[in-house]
Amino acid sequence: MRRFADTRTRADAWLAPRLHATLRMTRAEAADPELWNFVSLVVAPDYVVWRHRGAATSAALRPTTPTDRFVGGHYKHAFARLWWAAEMFRDGEDYSSAEFACGNQDVLNTALRLNAIDHRPTALALLRILRNLAACKVSHLGDHVNALASEINLVGSTLMYDVIAPVEPPDVDAVLDWIAEGESAPPVPLESLPDGPRDGRVPGSSVDALVKILEKIHQDSPHLRRREVTIENPGTGVSLAKPGR
Repeated sequence: MRRFADTRTRADAWLAPRLHATLRMTRAEAADPELWNFVSLVVAPDYVVWRHRGAATSAALRPTTPTDRFVGGHYKHAFARLWWAAEMFRDGEDYSSAEFACGNQDVLNTALRLNAIDHRPTALALLRILRNLAACKVSHLGDHVNALASEINLVGSTLMYDVIAPVEPPDVDAVLDWIAEGESAPPVPLESLPDGPRDGRVPGSSVDALVKILEKIHQDSPHLRRREVTIENPGTGVSLAKPGR
């Protein structure tokens, strides 16, 4: 916590891959809310309070921490959301893409809720587009995250991701071996990324295929156009007056 005392949100990108590499388990085990409730309420409640404490208000003179950060769903729980983000956005043993994802709060708050993110080529395609936008120094990157989330849902309702961007199922034996190795593994490194399970990398061709589709849709995103209109015409709303009145 001292490492990120000045910017608490930066702790997410650092902690997510290290939490995942320390708590080695299957997705089925990680889906148990009681496990995460134990971690947040018994093992490290001080971290939850530090990371997610709100500002003092007139109603609450002392800063409070939302309950769902202790006992919420996987996309709200202080620790579960980081473990699942590392799981969904890693590329095999490489956590660098997960680190980038957790460095953007909109990815954690919006994209992690999408069922389509279970499809790894889709998750990595989203991150590649965001990396390209960040490299171009676009403003309001969070708006692009939210727009892409809507577009991923749109594409998913009309196209089959598994057909457009095929990927081999994860190597279950490799995951189980990685979990077993955890009993004798040294502590995760603090200054470099740990290694995840060697359960297979995502084919670059599958990511390329989805990037091409999503970029084309994103260029004409109605979500971004609505925001531009709002910014260019602040205070201008939709008139409810009938013509002629």
